[in-house]
Amino acid sequence: MVRTTPSISTFLWFERNAEAAVEFYTTLIPNSRITKVARWGDGGPAPKGSVMTMAFELGGHALTAINGGPHYKLTPAVSLVVSCETQQEIDHYWDTLLADGGKPSMCGWLEDRFGLSWQVVPSVIGDLLTDADPAKAARAGRALMSMQKLDLAALQRAHRGDPASSRGVTQ
Repeated sequence: MVRTTPSISTFLWFERNAEAAVEFYTTLIPNSRITKVARWGDGGPAPKGSVMTMAFELGGHALTAINGGPHYKLTPAVSLVVSCETQQEIDHYWDTLLADGGKPSMCGWLEDRFGLSWQVVPSVIGDLLTDADPAKAARAGRALMSMQKLDLAALQRAHRGDPASSRGVTQ
């Protein structure tokens, strides 16, 4: 018996703006590309020639978007995570994803103008929140809970226990 590993990817349901969303995402995230476009034919629920599905890669991660109509909505229960090395990267992705109608949330979460939820986080967040020293992890966690856009320096100060970190940061 030959065992194969299944291919796993993310499937995103958009009401009607999958093409605009995919073009935006693949322009924003490096190492991204559209890999396949399927269009509606005669007799479909949308105009002939309009986008049905788009297969694409974001940073090497495979996804597919569908223009599926109003039956289902994107939800924050599923989000894409952008792991950033610097505050400049955090600021760039946060600001760009919020542009033109996005909505900020707490703890690095946001919803873009297409309704897709994202987390824009520093790459060290897991280390800060799971430190072997429970006091350090707790301080970092409290700081995280006070923020919308994450402030890497403030999270690191809180983790270290620097007095300046006790003021809390919200953006």
